[in-house]
Amino acid sequence: MPRSERSPLLLAGLLATAGVAHFASPRPFDATIPRGLPGSPRTWTYASGAAELALAAGVALPRTRRVAALATAAFFVGVFPANVKMAVDWRHRPTPLKAAAIGRLPLQLPLVLWARNVARSGEGRA
Repeated sequence: MPRSERSPLLLAGLLATAGVAHFASPRPFDATIPRGLPGSPRTWTYASGAAELALAAGVALPRTRRVAALATAAFFVGVFPANVKMAVDWRHRPTPLKAAAIGRLPLQLPLVLWARNVARSGEGRA
């Protein structure tokens, strides 16, 4: 399978894994939900997990790949505040945990670009 065909499936796998994790172990995700959002953090955790699963399915299917990949790029931008909150909240944790939380911040840009690239590779396909 050529690399260009593997990339969407890898992105779908990443999204599916993250989505399942939101349901299998929600507490760490609850802690990243910005306090200003209405409702309970668990609701947002489950909603974002469901969104990731839906995006994974959309990216995996060639017919919906372009739109789903664009939505994935927007999703990665939208969850950035949760990553910032995590980095701020974890600033006094042991160095490896603090480094992981801070390391997530610049990781968002390649994820957004990856999703955008998958969307571009899906253009003109039905």
